Parts: sequence; C-alpha cells; structure tokens
Amino acid sequence: DTALMIEQSDEYGFAESFAARYRREFGFVLDEREILVDDYRVRAVGRGSGLARHKISRADGEPEKEGVVSCYFRGGYRDTGLYLMEKLAAGHRLAGPAIIIQQTATIVVEPDCTALITEYGDVEISVGRSRDRRMGTAVNPVQLAIFSNLFMSIAEQMGRMLQKTAISTNIKERLDFSCALFDPSGNLVANAPHVPVHLGAMSEAVREQIRRCPDIGPGDVLLSNHPAAGGSHLPDITVMTPVFADGKIIFWVASRGHHGDVGGISPGSMPPHSHRLIEEGAAILSFKLVENGVFQEQGIADLLLLGSVDGKQRISGTRRLPDNISDLKAQVAANHKGIELILEMVEMYGLPVVQAYMDHVQDAAEAAVRESLKGLAKTTELSKEGRLVAGDSLDDGSPIVLAITIDRRDGSAVFDFSGTGPEIWGNLNAPRAVTQSAILYCLRCLVEKDIPLNYGCLLPIRLHIPRGCLLDPSPAAAVVGGNVLTSQRVVDVILKAFGVAAASQGCMNNFTFGNERFGYYETIGGGAGSGPGWHGQSGVHTHMTNTRITDPEILERRYPVLLREFSIRRGSGGRGRYNGGDGLVREVEFLAPLQVAVLSERRVFAPYGLAGGEPGKRGANLFFTREGRVLNLGGKNEISARLGDRIRILTPGGGGYGGKG
Repeated sequence: DTALMIEQSDEYGFAESFAARYRREFGFVLDEREILVDDYRVRAVGRGSGLARHKISRADGEPEKEGVVSCYFRGGYRDTGLYLMEKLAAGHRLAGPAIIIQQTATIVVEPDCTALITEYGDVEISVGRSRDRRMGTAVNPVQLAIFSNLFMSIAEQMGRMLQKTAISTNIKERLDFSCALFDPSGNLVANAPHVPVHLGAMSEAVREQIRRCPDIGPGDVLLSNHPAAGGSHLPDITVMTPVFADGKIIFWVASRGHHGDVGGISPGSMPPHSHRLIEEGAAILSFKLVENGVFQEQGIADLLLLGSVDGKQRISGTRRLPDNISDLKAQVAANHKGIELILEMVEMYGLPVVQAYMDHVQDAAEAAVRESLKGLAKTTELSKEGRLVAGDSLDDGSPIVLAITIDRRDGSAVFDFSGTGPEIWGNLNAPRAVTQSAILYCLRCLVEKDIPLNYGCLLPIRLHIPRGCLLDPSPAAAVVGGNVLTSQRVVDVILKAFGVAAASQGCMNNFTFGNERFGYYETIGGGAGSGPGWHGQSGVHTHMTNTRITDPEILERRYPVLLREFSIRRGSGGRGRYNGGDGLVREVEFLAPLQVAVLSERRVFAPYGLAGGEPGKRGANLFFTREGRVLNLGGKNEISARLGDRIRILTPGGGGYGGKG
C-alpha cells in the first residue's frame, strides 16, 4: 500500500531496512507480508571540471564584533553579538546567541549553539541544549498561549497524516475523522478542529480502555467502537495509543474515523430501520490492534467480517474489509505521528514543564467557561425557578427537555435532561458520551476567548441524564441515528436555552447506497440558524458535523451514480431581522441496481426561529422512478433503486432570529 525509498546499506539488506523504516513511519510492522520492489534507482555523482572550492584565510585572533543587540529568545531578551560574514575567517568560533550578516542572508545562532567557520567559508552550527535554562512550571500567559497552540498543532498534524495515508472516501475526501491528545487519565487536552461529535466522546473511549486494559505496554494500540465503551456509533472506530516515557504513560493519542461500512443490515452501515445495536454492524468493546509493534490484521479482520443470523434476518459483516484495514493502518500511523511530536516536545521543554502546561491549559479552559456562564446568567432571562429551560421534539414526537441551573457565585452549572423521552424502539438513541460532546461543543462556542477545546470546559458542569432515556439508553439499543441526528437536536436545545441562536437544520441528512460488495456514505449540509447580530450561513454542515461533501468528480468516478444537481435551496431559511441560512438540493441518478437509504430529521417539525423569527423550511426526501412515479420517502427509509432511478434530497433551512418589524 505504501512506497518507501530505501537506500543501500552495508550493514542491512533492503528487507531489514524497509521494515525498520516502515516501523519508524507508521508505528508497526506487518508480519509475513511480502515486500514488493516497485523500482530500482541508481544515482551517479560527478564533479564539473570548471568548479572548484577555494580556501579562505585562517583566523588570527578573536572574531571582530560589529556590536551587540537585544534579541528575544525562549526565556526572554538576550544580548546578542552582531558579526559581518566578510570579516570572519576560517577557525572563528561564535557562541550563541549571535547574528551573522551576509550580503544575501542573515544567520541566527541560537543560545546554547555554536557556529564554526570552516576552511572553505562554510558556517557549521552545532546545536546544543542547556538543561538549566528551561522554563519553570508556574503558569506564564505567553507560554500558556504557546503550549495551547502547540498541543492543538500536534493534533492537526495527526489529522494530516491520517488524511494522507487513508484510502477511503470518507476519511481521505470527506474528512470524517478527528484526532486529539489526552492526559494519562484519559481527559481531553487538545484537539484539532475536526468533527465536534467525536471529540467530547473520545475521552470516554480512552478512559474506558484504561480501565479495561491495565497491562498495556509500549508498542500496543487499542481499538473500540462500542457505544458502551465511549463510542458514538459503530462506523466511528477509535484507535488509541499510549505515549510512554521512562516506563510510564505520559499522554494518550487517539484518532476516530468514520468507516464506510462495518457490516449490519444495510450497505454503508447507517440503516434507517435498525432497532438493536446488533443490526448496525460489528461492535467491538476492546481489541489490541497492534501488539508489541505487530499489526494484528487477521484478528481485526475476523471481528469485522463476523456476521450473524438473527431469526430470519441475515446480518452481514463488513462489505469493504480492504478499506477498513487500510484506514485502520492510517489511524495507527496518525497516532504514531502524534507520539513522535509529543516526545519531541518533551525533549525540548522537559516532562515536568509539558505536564504542568497540560494542566494549565485545562485550568484556563475551566476559568473561561466559568466566566462565560456567570455572564450568561446575568444577561439571560431565567424561569421562576431561576433556571434556563428549553425543549424540542424529534420527528417521532420524542421530547428532549433541558433545564440549566447556573451558580452565579462560582460559574458552575447543572445540565438536567429530566423529562426527556424514554429509549426509542429505533436508532435515534444517543449514547451518554454524545450528549457530553454536544455540551462541550456549545460551551466552547459560548466562550469568546481563544482556548483549545478540552476537558477543562466540562469541569464546571454537572450532567444529569435519567438512565434509560433516549440520551442514556441500554447497551443493546440501536444508536446509529443518535450520533448524527439526535446530537444536532441536543445542540439546538442547549443554544435555545441560552437564547443565543435559532435552530439550525438539526440534521446531517445521511445518504447511503451500495450492494453486497461496497457501501457509500455521505452527509449533506443545510441551513444554519441565525442569532442576535448575524444571518445564518447557507449550505453548510452545522454544529456537530464538520465534514466535506464528496467532490462530484470523485463521486462519479468511484461509484455507479450520476450527480444531477447540487445547489442552494433558495428561500428555505426562516425570515426575520436576521435570516436563517438556506438548505441544499442534491439529486443523484443511479447507474446500477443499488440499495439506497436515507436517515434524516426535520421532515416533520421545522427548525424553529427565535425572538419572533420565522422557522426554516422542513426537509424532504423524494424518489423518482424511471417510469415517472414520485415517492415521498419520509425522513427514514430504504429502497431498492434500479438503473435510471433518482433520489432528490432537499435539506432543511435554518430558523430566523427577531421580528421583521
């Protein structure tokens, strides 16, 4: 799957060098797998007859200093010597900090480094590191900002590695993945700006694996996707790797990616009519994906391919095992990239400093949330009981009810979902971790400071969800729609309670098609709700999703479909002083017999407006047969499409804010 250039070595052969390089790049090796030699390259080195190197004069005494300037390096301002290159001679040695000025360049020699002028006039810099000049562990505002961005940058680079090495459309093109860093206890430290519904739930997944696998060691990587173990829904597979230093775990890194198919009763593993978790695909509580540095390909293949027969119903294993395996290897590689960067950071700053700022970043997030909640308690209209109250209903009538009680003294809050409907005989149940993700996302939106999303945001919050309701269902409950639909409605309800935004489309408009050999999945954007001072955006993924739509060229090249229309659904946003965003229209024609499914919301209850604003238009899913019949599929349905049939998905608009007059 991956081409690596290996140089000839007198000590090792090509196979040993390839294996060592592969382990270094991706964090594991593949036992008993043949290496394919793609090509040989031979390099010849020669010298031009007209080129020659000329020696410069030898130094006679100390280098001449042009002056001293004040420059800022890590730790503060330092007196820095200033030198002209033409006045330096062979053998001159400059201790950093120093600046060497050439006619076309400026060379900075940092503290603890030394520059040597060679006999040919080259500048050789020896890099050193002074342990006694490292920063302290006490919080410093400048260093806090640096570490906040440094932690988030590591997660972003993990994401780039994952996208680069993945093979599936879901991860490589749609960017349906998330990467993050966690402390030794599994609490979120920082994440990249990926998919919000993943990020709050991933802490639960890491903590559950810490509990289940106390014997984990260096070279081990864990995998899970079960909702009872911090998962969101089964297609979202989380790969988690501990970061060891001196025999102890100092961090965790994790990546969660949406796999195009993990089995279940429908291609694409997003069945609209599932009632139990077993119908939605392979459910894995815990598995060592890599053990002692060896990728366990056969073991994970057995778990993903394991189908079942439930009564008369055949439940399939994964339909695209090669894509699953390739994407899981990419997730392991992404985690390995994060480990390399974390250890590099520890080497530069020292473990005590890194761990101290890991805590400082979370403390800063906690303080920011408390300050924000205090401000909202003063400006938001409370109920007679001193609470913020809001509610909404799913399209099947199931209520989601929220009461928020804020303590004005310390900025803490209780989020109480008492009154929310019971577990649904369907798949709109949302694991508890998904509701936690929604709260974390909303709190981060309410905080106006530039802080990374992390566990500190949740420290002021106490969450109460009645056991057995649709937001904390039983372990066997179907949840595939809860992650992508109910999560959106929870966000709308939270923002409604604070009175800061009208309802957005409240849906991810899940569209899948496939057959016994493959499954394709995508989410479709819609209208964003407006608020006090802004209009809602049109045709965007809102709130808990942050993925792309597949490019038309890639969609039509890889799959037997034709994209007939992809446009803004004009006039679908709610009117008001500030208008809600418009939804989208996406029409696809099928070029082969396929099983087609839609899983969507806001087809019954429209996205509401706030403060006198009008609601946005409801969505619709229409199916056109090649004979000319038009069928309304409702919000959740599955149908067998023939050559020439078409589906037309109209996504909801966002609610308006404020009366027009």
